[in-house]
Amino acid sequence: MTQAIPRFWREIQSRYNLVGTKCGNCGKVDFPPRSVCPDCGRKSVGKMQSYQLAGRGTVVTYTTIYDAPSQFDMQKPYIMAIIEMEEGMRLTSQLIDVKSDDVKIGMKVQATFRKLGQEGDAGVIHYGYKFRPARS
Repeated sequence: MTQAIPRFWREIQSRYNLVGTKCGNCGKVDFPPRSVCPDCGRKSVGKMQSYQLAGRGTVVTYTTIYDAPSQFDMQKPYIMAIIEMEEGMRLTSQLIDVKSDDVKIGMKVQATFRKLGQEGDAGVIHYGYKFRPARS
């Protein structure tokens, strides 16, 4: 029974991938996935398709956090940024593998998956996306 839990989470496609949706009516891409397009509304019902994001984006703005909440497994300080994805939507994520002095608005970044936290010492480990500087 306990082995089924990690397998359950791994099999959710959007859990370890940047998977959004693309409207089959107007072509708008959204993240996280939606069942109805915010632009088309009712016209998009039944036309939303799963869409794999490229994972590349640009830093729009950022801030440095000096006091992390205790439930998060983060080194302090850490950087949070709003990223504009190549597909056009924006999302908030932690920037890793970079010092705050080296972050610039307009900087190219790429998604990566890392540990976000864990439920107790023997609990389920939660993974999610973070962003790091893009390799040239």
